[in-house]
Amino acid sequence: MINAQNVSLTLSGKKILKDVSLTLAPGEILALCGPNGAGKSTLLSCLSGEHETCCHAVDYFGTPLNAMSSANLARRRVVLEQSPSLSADFLVSELIELSAPIDLAPDDLNRLVADTVSEIGFAGMLDKPVAALSGGQRHRAHFARVLVQLRANQLLGHECFFFLDEPTASLDIAHQITLLNLARQLAAEGTGILLVLHDLNLAAAFADRVVMLKEGRLVEEGLPQDVFTNQVLSSIYDTRILVQSLANGQTMIQPELVLR
Repeated sequence: MINAQNVSLTLSGKKILKDVSLTLAPGEILALCGPNGAGKSTLLSCLSGEHETCCHAVDYFGTPLNAMSSANLARRRVVLEQSPSLSADFLVSELIELSAPIDLAPDDLNRLVADTVSEIGFAGMLDKPVAALSGGQRHRAHFARVLVQLRANQLLGHECFFFLDEPTASLDIAHQITLLNLARQLAAEGTGILLVLHDLNLAAAFADRVVMLKEGRLVEEGLPQDVFTNQVLSSIYDTRILVQSLANGQTMIQPELVLR
């Protein structure tokens, strides 16, 4: 269990997060949603241990982040950033192996890489330079990298959380669904998943629970069907939002368009 109590963060004199409290349980998919600048990515980075000033407010299974070594933290959580960067030229195969634990046996690593790229339909890309990939392909390569890290941690006996910051932003619809179905599969296997999502329809379809942020504060939390209502969303986004329940049980969320 991840437990965050009254997480606050000030950067360059501006308070970005204001007393945010939440939990993330193993096997749960939790979506962080809200307008631009609400603090979603910053909160994810605080929960992942990036900001030392708020590490005391977050614990993993009772151990505060500021009491965990970087090596232990790498075994406990895996992070896919919104815009991952590289400081060197890599082949896709090299990138995917980059975050794997050094104590993983080479045969196990080779098997994990092969299984992962096959699972996400990326097997034919291993010998390509990362720099030659499109933006969406590059993001899928980084997703394969962190997925290998996650499964390697699990293979070594570590219970691990998976943090994904806007993982669908640069992907087409088919690859968005593939990625989120994999997240759901991992959750079914016991992995706690934290997703930052702008797409409320995807959050409604895949999240077990939703946290809505606005101006650095947690303003709503609960099941998607309870949080995603016309009144709540219209208030948070300062525009008219329509929420409809479809005959197949799915939810459709869209802004009310004023045609001129």
